[in-house]
Amino acid sequence: MKKLVENFPAQLRGAITIGETFRYNQHSKPIRNILITGLGGSGIGGTIISEIVYNECPLPITINKDYFIPKYVNDETMVIVCSYSGNTEETVQAMEDSIARGAKIVCITSGGKIGEMAKSKNLDLITIPGGLPPRACLGYSLTQLFFVMMAAGFVGDHFKKELENSIKLLETEKASILKEATELTDFFIGKIPVIYAVDGYNGVATRFRQQINENSKMLCWHHVLPEMNHNELVGWTENHPELAVILLRSKTDYDRTQARIEISKSVFSKYTPNVRECWSKGTTQLERSIYFVHLTDWVSVLIAEKKNIDATEVNIINQLKGQLAKI
Repeated sequence: MKKLVENFPAQLRGAITIGETFRYNQHSKPIRNILITGLGGSGIGGTIISEIVYNECPLPITINKDYFIPKYVNDETMVIVCSYSGNTEETVQAMEDSIARGAKIVCITSGGKIGEMAKSKNLDLITIPGGLPPRACLGYSLTQLFFVMMAAGFVGDHFKKELENSIKLLETEKASILKEATELTDFFIGKIPVIYAVDGYNGVATRFRQQINENSKMLCWHHVLPEMNHNELVGWTENHPELAVILLRSKTDYDRTQARIEISKSVFSKYTPNVRECWSKGTTQLERSIYFVHLTDWVSVLIAEKKNIDATEVNIINQLKGQLAKI
C-alpha cells in the first residue's frame, strides 16, 4: 500500500491518458440530472467531484451509496456507475435498476459483472487497470469522472490543466508532504482521530476517515463546518485526552467559516491538548483536494507501518462478503 500511495502522481498521469480515449455516446433524451453510484474506495470520487463542480455543473448531482436508486431516475438521468472490481453487489443492483428505467449509463470499472453488462448492452464504458485495492485507485476513478462530465458537456476542460498542476505539486512537494505526514502520524498514534474540514471538502475528509479505517485499522470520525457548529460543537463538554483533532484548512476558505474555525478551536482546546491544523497547497479546489488526499493517504499508511500492521489487509470485509454470499 505504501508503494501505491507513492505512485499516486504516476497514476494520475495514466488516468489522464485513459480519459483522453473516452468517447461519449449521446443519449436519446436531454439529460436533466446526474446520479453517481458507488461505494467505498470506488464511490468516494463521486463525493469529491460533486463538491468541486458545485459552481460549474448546471445539473443537480446526487451521490448514491446503496442498492436502491432515487425515484426521480428516469430516461433523462445520466447514471455514472463506479465499481473498481465491477462486482460490488449494491452497485450492480443500482445499475440494473437504472438500465430498466432507461437512464443514460456510463460505467467506470476494471471489469467484473458491470464491465460485462456494459459490453453486452453497448453502454458507455471506461476500463481502468485492475488487480489493486479499490481505495488505491482514486486517481483513476476521480479523473474518469471529470472526463465523463466534460464529454457530456457539463464541465469545461480546465480540469486537465489542474490535474497536471496537481501532479507537479505532489512531485515538487514530496519531501514536505512526507515530513508533515510523519508528524501527523506521531500526532495520531495512540489516539482517536477527529477530522474537521469546511463544506466543499467533505469528500476529502471522508476519504481521510476511510483510509484511517482501512489502512490504519482504527476508528475515527469526521464532520464539516459550518454544519458541526449547529450540533457536534455542543458535544464538546468533557475532557477527552484520547482525541486528536485535525483541521483541514485552506487560505481560500470563506472568511465567516474561517472565523468559525478559530472559535471552534478554542472550544476543542479546552477538552483535549491535541489540536492541530493542516493547510492545503494548490491554486484551485481540485488541486487542493488532491494535495489533501495524497498527504492524508500517506498518514494512513505510515500509521499502519508504525503499528506494524498490514495496511492492505481487509479480512473483515471479505468475511462480510462471504457471509452475504451464503444468503
